[in-house]
Amino acid sequence: MKPGQTLRVATYNIHRSKGLDGRVRPDRVAKVLKEIAADIVALQEVVSLPGGGPEDDQAHFLARAIGADYQFGENRKLWGGAYGNVVLSNLPMRAVKNHDISVRGREKRGVLHIDVDLGPKTCLHVFNVHLGTAFLERRHQGRMLASLEILNQKLDGPRLVLGDFNEWAPGLTTRLLRSHLTSVDIHKHLRRRRTYPGVLPLLHLDHIYHDAALELVALSLHRTRTALVASDHLPLVADFRLAAPGESRPSAERGTGRVDTSRLRRG
Repeated sequence: MKPGQTLRVATYNIHRSKGLDGRVRPDRVAKVLKEIAADIVALQEVVSLPGGGPEDDQAHFLARAIGADYQFGENRKLWGGAYGNVVLSNLPMRAVKNHDISVRGREKRGVLHIDVDLGPKTCLHVFNVHLGTAFLERRHQGRMLASLEILNQKLDGPRLVLGDFNEWAPGLTTRLLRSHLTSVDIHKHLRRRRTYPGVLPLLHLDHIYHDAALELVALSLHRTRTALVASDHLPLVADFRLAAPGESRPSAERGTGRVDTSRLRRG
């Protein structure tokens, strides 16, 4: 990928491929992914039982269905297989680490860090996030996410942070990430403030954050007939343009490249 070209990314919680009709149908999710035609997709709530059928080995089935490679981050066991986050990509990638951000007494959660090769000496650091459903749980996870071990580690390329944050009102995680990363404003681009559930949106759970080297050029909520039944979430799809080295950005979009951790203790 060369500077100036666009990159399509998406975040999509597939809810174990269980649709609104109660049926586990990964083929419907695959159809939605084909409709999106994204270069990189962050999936949450994916089941992976190697050697099983499409319903059991969803990660492999979905990757094969759209002709992509995948990396899996296991957070816990479900239905006899692994359960967690997946990154699909038609660009070269490698798994870096699946960070455990679990809070005692709550469901195990993770942040899957993948490096995607966009071209010579250009690496995109993708963080696929799925936070917990409890307020205090997310406060702890927000601190872990913004730590030196995850987002604030020394990286040599732009960061893309996306997933299901389960944060329907701005909280600590939102404030920390917005301090030096650009938050995709869905209201500005979609003329709506809510995306979940897909049929009757009441909350905004799916978010995308990015460094200034990535310029957002388009944003959409993929709302087709198949998408409305395939999962309770709808895919949030963003097109980015990769800035050329040294290319300037408006000051409002420019960050330091590090997440502000000065508020970690009192957040």
